[in-house]
Amino acid sequence: MPRIHLSDWPFYSPADLARREGSIAAAKLMANAAFTAPKSGGVPHIECEIVYGQEEQEEIARKVEELSLVNPKTKQWKVVFRSEAIMARESDCILFIGNTYAGDMLFDVDCGVCGGSEGCAYVYNRKVSEYGQIDAFESKVANPRRLVQGPLCSQWVNDLGIAVGSAAFLAGLLLVDARPLISVGIAGQKLGYCVNSDIVVAVAVASLSKNPYVDITPDYQYLNLNRVLKKTRKDYSIARMVHWFDYRNWYPKDTGKEE
Repeated sequence: MPRIHLSDWPFYSPADLARREGSIAAAKLMANAAFTAPKSGGVPHIECEIVYGQEEQEEIARKVEELSLVNPKTKQWKVVFRSEAIMARESDCILFIGNTYAGDMLFDVDCGVCGGSEGCAYVYNRKVSEYGQIDAFESKVANPRRLVQGPLCSQWVNDLGIAVGSAAFLAGLLLVDARPLISVGIAGQKLGYCVNSDIVVAVAVASLSKNPYVDITPDYQYLNLNRVLKKTRKDYSIARMVHWFDYRNWYPKDTGKEE
């Protein structure tokens, strides 16, 4: 009879990969929740991408660590990004949710939320545009050093927040751990995920014995499960070098006398 064995240890073992399939299935349903979330005017402008795998998640985590150096004057920025890079590694999969309208297709209601009294002109005047149309290419690559190519239409950005909230809400109903991470979203966008979007938020998903997104220790880049295991392996090897003679002579001989 076929058997499916599930376990969350060791990482990426056949049993662990089988367990991860449940998280991936949950992420697909979470993407559906993002699509069905309320949208301004009922206009569809959400795209999703699910990423999983040791190499893919490692690439994303390294990109987040790279972004932690963008603002060297702010220590908190560095700490948060590097902690969230570890979360990207420890997740079962990552759901990217992006908005395809925020940068070049404004809602055009002059609400002013994006920048004040100028209304939509605040965005149009700060983008390359002709005939009331914003250049879609320029809106995404105008300043490569920026993490987010703003200004953006706040109506669509608010919709993205509702979509992310809907995905996170469904994760709770499915009893899988999930957490929205803007740092991972930016890293994924720069690596080519959700290529049509102007702003991307990542929702990390996991179904582990311990939620990898809460009760995080200070300096998590130093005190995480992977680093603990590496140090344990090192200490074990060093401990085996304490003595240099036959193990049979290490223990006291049994004198046969009872105490």
